[in-house]
Amino acid sequence: MSQPNIRPRRSALYVPGSNARALEKARTLDADVLIIDLEDAVADSQKTVAREQVLKALKAGYKAETVVRVNDPTTPEGAADMKAVARSGCDAVLLPKIETPREVRDAHLRLAAAGAPSHLALWAMIETPLAVLHVEEIAFSSPHLKCLVMGTSDLAKDLRARHTPQRLPFLTLLSLCVLAARAAGLVILDGVHLDLDDQQGFLESCRQGSELGFDGKTLLHPKTIAGANAAFGPTAEEVAWAKKITAAHAEAVRQGKGVLVVDGKFIESLHVEGAKHTLALAEAIAAGR
Repeated sequence: MSQPNIRPRRSALYVPGSNARALEKARTLDADVLIIDLEDAVADSQKTVAREQVLKALKAGYKAETVVRVNDPTTPEGAADMKAVARSGCDAVLLPKIETPREVRDAHLRLAAAGAPSHLALWAMIETPLAVLHVEEIAFSSPHLKCLVMGTSDLAKDLRARHTPQRLPFLTLLSLCVLAARAAGLVILDGVHLDLDDQQGFLESCRQGSELGFDGKTLLHPKTIAGANAAFGPTAEEVAWAKKITAAHAEAVRQGKGVLVVDGKFIESLHVEGAKHTLALAEAIAAGR
């Protein structure tokens, strides 16, 4: 029943690398992904300290998938980050402000030269207008690239767009990025919700992101993890329906039928594939992967 390479990324919490307490607390959280940040969340004066703390924290291990966001690899701080995280034990390296395919490929070469294992994945931030215009090329840039992460705060600044409840200024670019990610077989994560006191707005943003096709949402605070996990994970009703149509389809195949009707709905193989993905995701969540 399970499908390969299904891993929950419903919630991806940014954790400042300079905050030792936050790095430790993150071990107890239910986020699927921890994005340990050496870039925007760390003051220039704390870059070296943050790098050392992150390496120590990663050595101790986390139950969640660990991704380190480095500084621009072409800068001295970024180069030091890349060299440090190459053999740190993290699952992926998140590259900031990627705008061209070459930047992704160059990053892989830098990591490989620093001794990174072949399975170390690359993730790319899509957070500038040029990145959105090149998102298809970026998505297909490297077999090591596994995920796109939307940087909607930076996009809002560059576009001079406003954050609205329905996120209308961003719908076109969000959908374009989802389209590119799906075409390339990548995971894609939605941008952050900035107002931590706006719980209803956050939940609406999660619902919208799920409807648009995102795999999960990037988060700024632990209190938002549960909402993201609920929004981007399959509901009990969805799991029950997936089980029902996969069982019915299996019986139809046994009888030599290609199309069937379940509870008044036409079911074809494409629906069954979606159902299998739902069940595989539910299994992975239940297994704590």
